[in-house]
Amino acid sequence: MKIAILSDIHSNIHALEAVWKDINYVQPDEIYCLGDLVGYGAYPNDTIDFVRKNNIPTVMGNYDDAVGFDRASCGCNYNDPDDVARSNTSLLWTKQNTNVEGKDYLREFPKSIRRERLGHRLLFVHGSPRSINEYLFADRRESTFERIARMAEADVLLCGHTHLHYQKYVDGTMFINTGSVGKPKDGDFRAGYVLLILEAGKIHVDYRRVDYNVSAAAQAVRDNGLPEQFASQLEVGGEEILVSV
Repeated sequence: MKIAILSDIHSNIHALEAVWKDINYVQPDEIYCLGDLVGYGAYPNDTIDFVRKNNIPTVMGNYDDAVGFDRASCGCNYNDPDDVARSNTSLLWTKQNTNVEGKDYLREFPKSIRRERLGHRLLFVHGSPRSINEYLFADRRESTFERIARMAEADVLLCGHTHLHYQKYVDGTMFINTGSVGKPKDGDFRAGYVLLILEAGKIHVDYRRVDYNVSAAAQAVRDNGLPEQFASQLEVGGEEILVSV
């Protein structure tokens, strides 16, 4: 059985369409999204419409929550004042440019999705089972993963939010971060998603990268008056983050 998992599209319809083409090629049995459809990019309505049209089960990301419920903050953990200012600009622009139907749809997302497939218990979340905006970096303390493994009650926990993919096994739980479709931060500008291949007693993780029209996505950011850094980050694959939060 093959399951495709997307996360952190962030209003990048160019990346999403390219990933969808690859998904059609690999022909998964199921598709899930770990949230953050909107924010930073220039196409919030197109992205929402795409996910809704294709009936992709989706968990709520912190940005979906902030835009859907008109929050004052996206719940992002920025310390640098310039990052905070850019984040606020992004959230305000996205709220102003997301239509009512889109916001209604974002509010419908659950905080988690559970499935059992071929004897494997799967848990889909955005940040972690504890919070949609928890940054579960790969280098967090082992005790953190142990606590989350106990509460997750899952064989496989799939998360996003950090935009950095990894796979690790702690206390009987396989943790898989799926990276980001539309705003990678690992120095690779290509869109990313995960193909989970399940057999009875076996799990294989295929982390896939897909080329897309980065120039068009970046230019749309600039044309809509969003911060230049959002465009340049798309062109270089973001910034590699090595320190835990």
